[in-house]
Amino acid sequence: MAERIIIADDHPLFRTALSHAVGKVWPDADIVETGSAAAAREQLADNADALLLDLHMEDSNGLTVLMDLRQEHPALPIVIVSASEEPRVYAAASQLGAAAFIPKSSSLDEMRSALSAVRDGENWFPQMDEAADGDLQRIANLTPAQRRILGQIREGLLNKQIAYELDISEATVKAHITAIFRKLGVVSRTQAAMLATKLDVDQPSADISPN
Repeated sequence: MAERIIIADDHPLFRTALSHAVGKVWPDADIVETGSAAAAREQLADNADALLLDLHMEDSNGLTVLMDLRQEHPALPIVIVSASEEPRVYAAASQLGAAAFIPKSSSLDEMRSALSAVRDGENWFPQMDEAADGDLQRIANLTPAQRRILGQIREGLLNKQIAYELDISEATVKAHITAIFRKLGVVSRTQAAMLATKLDVDQPSADISPN
């Protein structure tokens, strides 16, 4: 049976480039192109052998989507494709379970090398010297619902607003926030929101250890 490879990127021209690279590595693959994380999720319902995932799409921005998909599909090789060229982002993606990280500035040969490594069960990342980040691991230990609430805390939403957005009670929101604070080792919404910036790929995260 032919491999099924899903490409999730909202730039059609870059999807074409990725499809070309995938075709060189998996010549007989069934290549499925999507333009959003939601569409990729729908396609994953039919299983896949690998997912190429852009971190910047209309319905996703940052590493949260990687954590969610890693939790939903623990055995799926996920290849991050991003315009970011920061070693800290490479390291964060690796720590959060990506199989590879392909900067969008990569040549076609580099893309093929990365995808060949993934095909062979190996990982592939640009050179990085970043140490593992304990804060990222704590965020990864949150449930998807808790990560959504963390994102809403970062946006400045009050408990009442979060309850409305998620169609849950304020008491449930408070219980989630208590659990979030405990798991992250923080004592305030401000500290929690600052830790959430480590999921960004656009800007460096500050040293914001809660200790």
